[in-house]
Amino acid sequence: MTDTRDREVLAVLDGIYEAWADNDADAFVASYTEDATSILPGSYSAGRTATRDRMAAGFAGPLKGSQVRDEVQSIRHLSADAAIVVTRSAVVMAGETEPPGDRWVIATWTLTRRNGRWLLAAYHNCPA
Repeated sequence: MTDTRDREVLAVLDGIYEAWADNDADAFVASYTEDATSILPGSYSAGRTATRDRMAAGFAGPLKGSQVRDEVQSIRHLSADAAIVVTRSAVVMAGETEPPGDRWVIATWTLTRRNGRWLLAAYHNCPA
């Protein structure tokens, strides 16, 4: 069973993936800190704007119509205002019903609570 803080943290991830499904890059980064970092194999985005621009290009091209399958592996609260979430996820491209096995990644999400609001400060993934 998840506690209130867990639900608040997971709501951030839910909002990010809802924005992904809508192909909305602005909504995708709405819960990112200004200086958030995003690291994927072969890609490093420093700051909310860089991540927004990368996602806008993806949503206009190869990620158009895609969605993400996400399985939370763990949630760890480092303090009242910091949490780390580990997920297993995969992109389901437009027209697919299931992602291929080699598309799954393990991701680490680092979140911070500022002024009572949980925000994503850092994201990293690697092949599962």
